[in-house]
Amino acid sequence: MVRDKEYRKKELRFKGLLLFLLYMAALVYFLFFAEWYGHVPGRGSEYSLNLIPFVEIRRFIRARRQLGSAAVFLNLPGNVIGFLPFGFFLPVISRKFHNVFLVTGFGCVVSCCVEYTQYVLRAGSCDVDDVILNTLGAFLGYIMFIALNALRRKIYDE
Repeated sequence: MVRDKEYRKKELRFKGLLLFLLYMAALVYFLFFAEWYGHVPGRGSEYSLNLIPFVEIRRFIRARRQLGSAAVFLNLPGNVIGFLPFGFFLPVISRKFHNVFLVTGFGCVVSCCVEYTQYVLRAGSCDVDDVILNTLGAFLGYIMFIALNALRRKIYDE
């Protein structure tokens, strides 16, 4: 029984790692190379820099009709949703990440690295609001992990 439980956990961690790596590859592609979204390294035509918190969030909320629902969704909920898997899969992969502050902080650091890389490569925009929304996504992903892990424990009587 104990061996079966340990095997299930190892299998779950392995599958979580594979999904995390797939997610990271998709995230890197979307953030840096997706031409349909204007992310082509070296092309500075749509490049912008914002270091003042909540400026772009407010702009997207105020101008939602002019910008269109697709642009608003990609920039507000899209940034949150984009980092949900980050916060969810880290604690699946390792017990070291069973800490909301660690996962949220790591999500913030990774988001800062992404924004800095976009700044250096001039791919897309470098925006502190993206860091805020991505960090929120990592936090909410961790909360989802906690809820689903509690449900899993209840189902399997762990």
